[in-house]
Amino acid sequence: MVAAPSVSSSITARLEVPPRPTLVSELTTTIERAGGIVTALDVTASGHEHMTVDVTCATRGEDHAAEIVEALRGIAGVTVSRVSDRTFLLHLGGKLSVESKVPLRNRDDLSMAYTPGVARVCQAIAARPEDARRLTIKRNTVAVVTDGTAVLGLGDIGPLASLPVMEGKAALFKRFAGIDAFPIALDTTDVDEIVDTVVAIAPVFAGINLEDISAPRCFEIERRLRERLDIPVFHDDQHGTAIVVVAALTNALRVVGKAIEDVRIVLSGAGAAGTAVLRLLLAAGARDVVVADIDGVVHPDRPGLAESLRWTAEHTNPRGVTGTLVGALAGADVFIGVSAADILTGDDVATMAADSIVFAMANPRPEIDPDEAAQHAAVVGTGRSDFANQINNVLAFPGVFRGLLDAQSSTVTDEMLLAAARALASVVTEDELNPTYIVPSVFHPDVSEVVAGAVEKAARAHAERPS
Repeated sequence: MVAAPSVSSSITARLEVPPRPTLVSELTTTIERAGGIVTALDVTASGHEHMTVDVTCATRGEDHAAEIVEALRGIAGVTVSRVSDRTFLLHLGGKLSVESKVPLRNRDDLSMAYTPGVARVCQAIAARPEDARRLTIKRNTVAVVTDGTAVLGLGDIGPLASLPVMEGKAALFKRFAGIDAFPIALDTTDVDEIVDTVVAIAPVFAGINLEDISAPRCFEIERRLRERLDIPVFHDDQHGTAIVVVAALTNALRVVGKAIEDVRIVLSGAGAAGTAVLRLLLAAGARDVVVADIDGVVHPDRPGLAESLRWTAEHTNPRGVTGTLVGALAGADVFIGVSAADILTGDDVATMAADSIVFAMANPRPEIDPDEAAQHAAVVGTGRSDFANQINNVLAFPGVFRGLLDAQSSTVTDEMLLAAARALASVVTEDELNPTYIVPSVFHPDVSEVVAGAVEKAARAHAERPS
């Protein structure tokens, strides 16, 4: 699968050029012949003998961008004076800032915001700790916590290199749910240290979003934090993925006229995301799920079965399937991939049942080329933004946390996750639903609000139940 030019790898080249009539055509033709896509061309300065032109184009990556620049240098009379990577420019100085919500215009403002007036607020919280949610940033603030060991598409790159991703996550929280989130990148992979550190900083936050922590440590970290904290702990790689997958599957099944209780599902990937997807599928009513990993189908008698897969082996595969992923796919109604690139072919998908559904979500390269899968499957979804039906966690986590914070929830339950999935699915109306629109756009104005409302309702119902 050859990557298409993308705005995420776009460049702007500043060129000194002669003012000849054919120049614009020469520039655009050269870039297009080199495989780029011109998205803007601006004259920034002009004189009798030369002009300064900024050309912006989408590329397939750094090597491809270098090829395009060399091609531009080959045009007679053209000098490349500067090339800017637009993505790097966007990240200069980071993507976040901290701003005061209150004006500090005079001595009176200072006296109330800080000393001496602030002491009265501190004393009130000391007397009633629950007032911190009302009188401090704790009310609306989430920690995005990582150790940088499982960054999407990049793997173990460490805490410092993961920081741009965590900043992006915080920006998404603000944009889609009005939540103030802050990146916390920890320079340790020790489970005890991570848990103790998060517990120590937790007083500032109303929720913890674990991010890009490798399995199986992420399971232990989440479990122990939930035991020790009185605020919700949510691992987005697990639960955010699961919510959007179940929502997408709910609507895909509506398209093909099948019920989740009746279909055969093959799930590729038994790590953090795969396990969470499995659990929510079962909670949603799935009965026949076969899970496969790099060693083949998971079943209780598989030689050398890891202890971390024991629960999966005992709660799946009711027909006793063994062997390979490809073998398990024959006759299946649904394939869900949260594993590795290029592990299936169109011929494999062709063995599935009629009106099959394929969600190939490995990033940046899916388990099968979506166009190839679409030759045989009725509905295809991926994790990519350049294909229809992008199964993207940003559809879930902002609304989920908005609902949890609004309910002042102390925990996250499967009921809340399932409520989020069903709410997300409901955003796509019957009139809108079709094979290429099973999940709404991340910019759909109703997504966060609808998901938040469902999660808040489920969280309040959970809090009202007798212990």
